[in-house]
Amino acid sequence: MKAVILAGGKGTRGKPYTEFFPKAMSPINNKPLIDYVVKYLKSFSFIKEIIIISDFNGLGGQIKNYYENQKNITFVQDSQSGTGGDLLHIERKLKNESEFLLWFVDNLCAVDVKKMKEVFKKKKSSACIATRTKRKEETGFAIVKDGIVKEFKEKPIMELQLSECLGIYMLGQDIIKRIKKKQKQKEINLSYDILQELSKEGKISAFDIGDKEWIDAESPMVLERNEKTVKKIIKQMGL
Repeated sequence: MKAVILAGGKGTRGKPYTEFFPKAMSPINNKPLIDYVVKYLKSFSFIKEIIIISDFNGLGGQIKNYYENQKNITFVQDSQSGTGGDLLHIERKLKNESEFLLWFVDNLCAVDVKKMKEVFKKKKSSACIATRTKRKEETGFAIVKDGIVKEFKEKPIMELQLSECLGIYMLGQDIIKRIKKKQKQKEINLSYDILQELSKEGKISAFDIGDKEWIDAESPMVLERNEKTVKKIIKQMGL
């Protein structure tokens, strides 16, 4: 199996930091964010190659320089045609894969990729999305009755009414076929243009991460503010 890491985002939420380095290179304990994702993916023996997509002619060149000539890591220039367009751009590299993993680089989580793959197969789905139904809030909450605060709940773990989607997907070859049908579009968004249609056909399964921590590492500030959570995730990753 191959794993694709999308690291070509402009990092607008991470400014001004991302004006000097890509979001993928946000530092965590003197190592870039992407390196934790790469090392974690390499810990699964069935993942034989990692394809990194980024703007290597721009700031993404820092990613390529960091890895130099490491084995089983391939670099592909961002196609500037949306997330779906990027996958169509690497169609040849995925042609012998019945399924592949897609990981948006700003997702830091010890997702059990092996079990996720099993769910994907069992449900006979076209796509499987990592989700969660619990979330630890960053702010305090209060129990209010008749306008009076009865109790405070400091940063509670909330049960979500809707499942929250992570940027980690297991995708089948039919996804590429779906994208091909829309290749006349200037940009193809994987979620809106492809997965939304498939969800109405019942072809997308969900893999709940349970009690595993997850963080949207949108900027160095977020990583710093959630230092304890980041440390916990890295430990869960076994890194």
